[in-house]
Amino acid sequence: MHRTSLKIDESIFVETEKSRAELNTSRNRYINQALEHYNKLKHKQILAEKLKAESELVRDNSVSVLKEFEAIDYGD
Repeated sequence: MHRTSLKIDESIFVETEKSRAELNTSRNRYINQALEHYNKLKHKQILAEKLKAESELVRDNSVSVLKEFEAIDYGD
């Protein structure tokens, strides 16, 4: 486990202390859970941005392929 020192804005510290006291958890555990949650959130946001960018790259090609399929006469 790594040890680190943080400078936290007073208002965030006070809010954190209130929340962790209500949850009856240690400061260390509370901050670890908060960072874990934030990391997961950021990971999802990064994946969403990548997916959007990739979707935009293939959008025009997909429309073109769809039009080709629509133009095929299957003899029905």
